Amino acid sequence: MGKRLIQQRRGRGSKTYTSPSFRFKGEVRHPSADAEGTVVDLVHCGGHSAPLMLVSYLAGQKQQQLAFASEGVSVGDRVAVGSAAEVKNGHVLPLQQIPEGTLIHNIELRPGDGGKLVRSSGSFAKVIARSEKDVRVLLPSRKEKLFSPDCRASIGTIAGSGRTEKPFLKAGTRYLKMRVRNKLYPHVCGISMNAVDHPFGGKCSHIKGRPTQSPRNAPPGRKVGKIAPRRTGRKR
Repeated sequence: MGKRLIQQRRGRGSKTYTSPSFRFKGEVRHPSADAEGTVVDLVHCGGHSAPLMLVSYLAGQKQQQLAFASEGVSVGDRVAVGSAAEVKNGHVLPLQQIPEGTLIHNIELRPGDGGKLVRSSGSFAKVIARSEKDVRVLLPSRKEKLFSPDCRASIGTIAGSGRTEKPFLKAGTRYLKMRVRNKLYPHVCGISMNAVDHPFGGKCSHIKGRPTQSPRNAPPGRKVGKIAPRRTGRKR
C-alpha cells in the first residue's frame, strides 16, 4: 500500500506547507532598467536570511525597491545599476563589466530575471575568468558555472555572515525560527517512523529494514533515500 510522504503532502498546497509571504517585506530583485538611487533604510524580513536595504530610485518618478545589503553599505550611500556603474559594494553591473577576482552575489541565471543565485546571508561568489561568449564564476559550493556576459550581479558579500555561528540553544527558539517560513519542524528520520508513514519505517526503531538506494523508476510511495546513486559509502 502506498504511503503519503512529506513531499506528497507538501504538493497539495495546504496551509501547513504554504509560505506565509504576506508577512514578508517584498521581493528582492534587480531593477529592470539602469538607475541610480540612495539607500533609505536597512530592514529585516522573515522570508530572507540576509538583511535587506531599501533603495529609493529616481527614474522618472520616485520608486523604492528592496535589495540585499552588502557588507559595508550604510544608510545614505548611493547605489547604481547598469554597465556604467562603478565597481563598488552594493552596485549592480553586468558580468562582462566586473573584473576578475571580484566578489559578487545575487547572480542572474538569464539576463533580466532579477537574480537567482547566491542570495543567503554571508555568501558570495567570485568571477574567475571572462571571455566574449561567457563568464566563469566560482560559486559558494566550490562549483564553477558559466554565465552569459549580459547577466547582472551585485558587488560584494551579503551582510549577516555570522548567522550560522550563533547556536539556537533551545528547541523552542528553533521552532519559532522555522515557523516564520512554515518549514516542517522537527525533522524525523524515516527509520523512526511507523510503517504507514515511510518505506523505511516499522519493525524496530532505528534499524533499517531496506536499503537506502532507490531505483530511478520506483513508484512515488517508494522513491525515497538515494535515487539511483552513482556510488555510496565513504570516499577512500
